[in-house]
Amino acid sequence: MHQSLKALPRTAAGAAAIVMLSLAPAAHAQTHETTLSNGMKIVVIEDRRAPTVAHMVWYRAGSIDEVNGRTGVAHVLEHLMFKGTRTLAPGEFSRRVAAMGGRENAFTSRDYTGYYQQIHKSRLAEVMALEADRMSNLQITAEDFEREIKVVMEERRLRTEDRAQGQVFEQLMAAAFVASPVRTPVIGWMDDLRSMTVQDTRDWYSTWYVPNNAILVVAGDVDAQSVFALAQGSYGQVASRALPARKPQQEPEQRGVRRIRVKAPAENPTIVAGFKVPKLLDVERDVEPYALEMLSAVLDLDENGRITRSVVRGARIADQAGVGYDMTSRGPALFILSGTPARGRSTEDVERAIREEIRRIAEGGVGDDELRRVKTQYVASRVYKRDSVFSQAMEAASLEVTGFSHADSDRILERIRAVSSQQVQAVARKYFDEDSLTSVTLIPLPAGTPRAPAPAGLRH
Repeated sequence: MHQSLKALPRTAAGAAAIVMLSLAPAAHAQTHETTLSNGMKIVVIEDRRAPTVAHMVWYRAGSIDEVNGRTGVAHVLEHLMFKGTRTLAPGEFSRRVAAMGGRENAFTSRDYTGYYQQIHKSRLAEVMALEADRMSNLQITAEDFEREIKVVMEERRLRTEDRAQGQVFEQLMAAAFVASPVRTPVIGWMDDLRSMTVQDTRDWYSTWYVPNNAILVVAGDVDAQSVFALAQGSYGQVASRALPARKPQQEPEQRGVRRIRVKAPAENPTIVAGFKVPKLLDVERDVEPYALEMLSAVLDLDENGRITRSVVRGARIADQAGVGYDMTSRGPALFILSGTPARGRSTEDVERAIREEIRRIAEGGVGDDELRRVKTQYVASRVYKRDSVFSQAMEAASLEVTGFSHADSDRILERIRAVSSQQVQAVARKYFDEDSLTSVTLIPLPAGTPRAPAPAGLRH
């Protein structure tokens, strides 16, 4: 999704400079790639401005790959990856990275699970050996599993069950999709976590944590050929295994509006609504995803976006409102609207007002000056993100793991810059009818309202 922008260059010269910068990789960075004989792809971004390195391994295995009854297993295994291996005691991986003066973490999404370290360049070989070790030698004990599954269940309580906004978004995905596995929460359903076994996590690890299902990205003060040699000596020693066939699980056509209400302790009501729209499949041939990205930006790129200008500051219908769209993902896409009504207004008013802004674009298009300004701001945000070595690595890995190439980055920006007002108007006309809408309204309850008891037979 796009990010809000604050102080960015607004002069014609600044805009021209940004456009020129966007057409090629940053002058200080060069990117190289290779694939090991075991199928593991390696991307190296040489950026020698500081003696540091970002080292990332992403597995193309997220909640979209889970099956009913075992939701949340990708995230649970992420926790267990920091336990012991055949050669390292539990927690020793993290202790060693900390002793290097490095930082590390991991994250699970619908599309992937990623692990990273930020270290001095002299420590790269060590972290590569550590990461390759847990790729093939992880030891998942029953004791570690029992501890971590409790941690994950508590995480779910704190982030979802005790947070009204988390419940609203969870219900939006569950209601909008009936066949696609994107309908399940990344952290898993609570009952699936309760019934999960240590063998479930071992099976997930042995199925998906293989080099031919992983992408390695190394960015920073490195030499590509040296990194390739280190990778061959570490990751290259891990055997590949055949991956299971991934079922397409295509979402059937939605044939009418779906409206859901969620009651939860909260201070204010909220509306979150999603329209089914296309995602990016072909960088060169697709048009609509780029136009939808620009529609999202016109509506809500920064404080001058139409929604903030008209719905929040102008008519004061909402205290907060916005839109979001992610055109690169493995699963189907939603164009999401959200907002909190101002005093004296309702969630219906907020939804109506945001949709009215889309209708105005559908009927009148977007002026050339406005679209040019939005494109400049949008491109600028991408250029500034590339100033960070870590962000360069994240961008490359996210494109690779969702089925594109790191080399597509600049071409995607070029296609964004080529979007016309007519194309933005066309998608605004095409995709925002009632039949493709799923809407979830939060009905606030007083703080301290107890949760409804679980149905009989579901407690463990």
